[in-house]
Amino acid sequence: MKRTKLLNRHLSKLVASLGHLDEIVLADAGLPVPPNVGVIDLAVSPGVPGLFDVLDALVEEMIIEQAVFADEASPELTTAIEVRLAHWAAETGKPIEHVRLPHDDFRTRTARARAVIRTGECTPYANLILVSGVAF
Repeated sequence: MKRTKLLNRHLSKLVASLGHLDEIVLADAGLPVPPNVGVIDLAVSPGVPGLFDVLDALVEEMIIEQAVFADEASPELTTAIEVRLAHWAAETGKPIEHVRLPHDDFRTRTARARAVIRTGECTPYANLILVSGVAF
């Protein structure tokens, strides 16, 4: 058994395979997935698991250099994302750049992701592109 929060074998394998600047998408239940991008579908029912449930587990095992999210995200969602990113940056001592894009540009950028992780999140625009950093 693993000692960290991230128990899902597919997510663990994905994180272990990431190199510097590789991108993964943490998606709500409705984000379209480009045909050439693999999906790890965790959605069980609306809200289960939530975006932050999965994000909290992912950051236990990955270094995030940049987080990309939609301009259209609500102020509450934006604040929740930014607070978490600031907390993780403080823990690792590495800054996390925040990039905001129009949702259409966000969707276009998902085509270059290594994978999309689909959650049960139903909050509008609750999607993140996580850009992998390095531990050194």
